[in-house]
Amino acid sequence: MVTMLMEKLSTGDVIEVTTRTDEAMTALVLLATDQFVILDPCDGTTPFVLQSSELVGYRKFDG
Repeated sequence: MVTMLMEKLSTGDVIEVTTRTDEAMTALVLLATDQFVILDPCDGTTPFVLQSSELVGYRKFDG
């Protein structure tokens, strides 16, 4: 598996982000626009919305 840093996100991408408690979280991108991203952590919790500018550091998985 190859990871990419700070590449443009698209619907269906799988990314790894760091949470506020400095833990790694994997999430599926449900929708990505220039302004907002909807992420599903795939852990049974509700998907959440972030402004693209809030998503500073992430790793994009490229299978």
